[in-house]
Amino acid sequence: MSEFAGQPPSPMSAPHPAAVELEAAISAPPAISQSGWLTGWLTNPWVDKTLAILAVLPFVYPIARHFRSYVSIWEVTYLAQTLILIATMVIRRPPVRISTNPFYWVVAIAASYWGLLILSVENRGRILVGSWIVLLLYPLGIFMDIWGRLSLGRNIGALPAQREIVDHGAYRWVRHPIYTAVFLMVIAGTLRSFSLWNLLLYSLAIFWFVARTLAEEDFLRTDPAYAAYMRRVRWRWFPGVL
Repeated sequence: MSEFAGQPPSPMSAPHPAAVELEAAISAPPAISQSGWLTGWLTNPWVDKTLAILAVLPFVYPIARHFRSYVSIWEVTYLAQTLILIATMVIRRPPVRISTNPFYWVVAIAASYWGLLILSVENRGRILVGSWIVLLLYPLGIFMDIWGRLSLGRNIGALPAQREIVDHGAYRWVRHPIYTAVFLMVIAGTLRSFSLWNLLLYSLAIFWFVARTLAEEDFLRTDPAYAAYMRRVRWRWFPGVL
């Protein structure tokens, strides 16, 4: 209760119509534009399904080639994560709207396929810390990745796009749990196979996913529902930290 609640209200004149319109314009949520032939084409369900299949094809050959030379528990778990990615991409829900910002596309594509580049060109490096630290970080990253992808379900996408807003499961705690998993596995990979070349590759991976996070949020926050979700879930990647 206000301390002035007991005072009689002062007389007020009726607001001018122009002032009412100005106030409404300021307080109204931002409009979400879905116009343009490119947006209409990209949100077509058949086009989206075709693009999803094409997007996952580059993962097939490098992974098969890699598995001919390296077979360990880490590679097997990576394969499981990739299979979940492929499955959810193929059955994903068509977007309500999608960004046509070319910079956002570059960031999203670079982040999506950077792991394949690392898989193909990284060297063995050397272990920097005790193996128990890697054994802690890597399974945690795998858990976060699988939990995030299962929580996101059919709402996955490569380019910044809006499908259904997910606020349950892993998304109840952070806004980008799959990217949290990437950061954990990047740290584990750096510690497990350190070299200056690998450090450069892994550092750029973190850069691309930070940039991808900012690009996605800049696009999605124009929807009042997603803006409200951002206010409810304050943390991007790590609860209470970032």
